[in-house]
Amino acid sequence: MLARIKHFFESLTGEEAPASLGEDEIRLAVAALLYHVIAIDGVVSEAERTTLTDVLKQEFDLDPAETRELVAAAQEADAEAVDLYGFTSVLKRRMEVGDRERVIRMMWQMVYADGGVHEFEDNIVWRVAELLAVPTQVRIGLKQSVRSESDEEEERE
Repeated sequence: MLARIKHFFESLTGEEAPASLGEDEIRLAVAALLYHVIAIDGVVSEAERTTLTDVLKQEFDLDPAETRELVAAAQEADAEAVDLYGFTSVLKRRMEVGDRERVIRMMWQMVYADGGVHEFEDNIVWRVAELLAVPTQVRIGLKQSVRSESDEEEERE
């Protein structure tokens, strides 16, 4: 997996053009976007880190070690990225509309992980949705859906 992640970094910087991107690169692009959401406000809470781990593990059917490795790689990728386009262009080319919408849903899960919406988080989801060609109505619908689920979870606790 690390070799493929290195290849992905090279493809983002233009050092090497990938012939075809594999599942690891897609996973890393998604994970880096999700990490960016939880880090954008300057604080990564334990609740956010737990939600990130849970979402990635479930979405990509990973074992705990693979999940930890992906989270670490996502954190590094986010730190090295100069913009969102490198990640979103991979996903837009490789994913169907429904899959891109799932990415936006996961991003909203990250936003609501700590119980509130920071303006930077809201803005980053909007920007990524635009780059992934996810319509505004869909983005807002996903936000409302995740917010409702988050409210229901809080009530149960």
